[in-house]
Amino acid sequence: MTIAHKTRTQMGAGSMIRKMFEEGIALKQRFGAESVFDLSLGNPVLEPPALLCEEMCRLVTEREPGMHRYMPNAGYPEARAAVAKQLSIETGLSFTLNEIVMTCGAGGGLNVVFKTILNPGEEVIVLSPYFVEYLYYIDNHGGDSRVVPTDASFLPDIAAIDRAISPRTRAIILNSPNNPTGVVYGADVLRQLGEMVQRKEKEFGTEIYLVSDEPYRKLIYDGLSYPFLFDFHPRSIAVTSHSKDLGLPGERIGYIAVHPQLEGRGELVDGLIFCNRILGFVNAPALMQRVVSRAQHMSVDIGEYQAKRDLIYREMTAMGYSMVKPQGAFYFFPKSPLEDDVAFCEMLLEWNVLVVPGKGFGTPGYFRLAYCVDDHTIEGALKGFAAVARRLKLPCSLP
Repeated sequence: MTIAHKTRTQMGAGSMIRKMFEEGIALKQRFGAESVFDLSLGNPVLEPPALLCEEMCRLVTEREPGMHRYMPNAGYPEARAAVAKQLSIETGLSFTLNEIVMTCGAGGGLNVVFKTILNPGEEVIVLSPYFVEYLYYIDNHGGDSRVVPTDASFLPDIAAIDRAISPRTRAIILNSPNNPTGVVYGADVLRQLGEMVQRKEKEFGTEIYLVSDEPYRKLIYDGLSYPFLFDFHPRSIAVTSHSKDLGLPGERIGYIAVHPQLEGRGELVDGLIFCNRILGFVNAPALMQRVVSRAQHMSVDIGEYQAKRDLIYREMTAMGYSMVKPQGAFYFFPKSPLEDDVAFCEMLLEWNVLVVPGKGFGTPGYFRLAYCVDDHTIEGALKGFAAVARRLKLPCSLP
């Protein structure tokens, strides 16, 4: 056997997102890219802000001495200070560079966090539907995943989480705005969660971290504000990337931020820095640290994503599809018209429309579509959804 048994098993389970993405490649080769309507992957279509691109060009052409050398494993002090300054503005808390570690995206950052805080056999509560890689990240570092379903609106079910917490619980991972649902966790539910977790810590004599995965934090619609987890629990760690808000998924740049009032934060941050190194990330990419340090106040045009959301919601609900309207990110998670969500997604392939079964997010009976795509793809996909709705005789309100 050429690879580990465990790796072979995990590859077999795999990510349905990537499987559908690969299916899309095959369809494009067969029918041509213009005839395939791929909503399977959250690969942002919006380009980075113009000022960010100008800064990138400036850094490359001016070639500041030493800009490609080794640096502190936590990242450049000026980059960490820029992140801390912006977080201080947004949260009202006094962040300094000493609470920030620059990382290779949010995926790298989450692995660093779990490596730092998990002892073998400790549990991380994961809310379903979830980004499937969470389970692998936790397993990477000897932890066990404890999956807890959200409520009918895809919000954290506080009572269910309360029941799931045990003396082995080390962390709860939250993702808001959420992938795959687009739901934003409001201040009320986060306050209830924070109070409940602090009560459970006292009950068991343990420390429980709230880990916030928030790469979609700036992609929020309808004038809503983002409630930071820092307001509700002192043992809060935020992990983010600039893949979505600055349109830089290929650059793998993000950061970890530790609550500035956390007791013992110095040791925690030292652990994060150490794990950043020994996991092989060493440090976040040098050039991109310099670029994003000057772009903390920027984002892509959120209005474009909101317009796409509004179009899809209007059209698909009129066709008879049932869904929760996203408040952020760029995903819908509609209910599958068929009990078998995989079969429904396969039906859509007849119209060259690619979406991901809810089974891939730990929640069968739904499907995810990503609308961070061009308008041509959305228009073609809507025609496919309409054709399937007619075949399944959904209660359509379209003429």
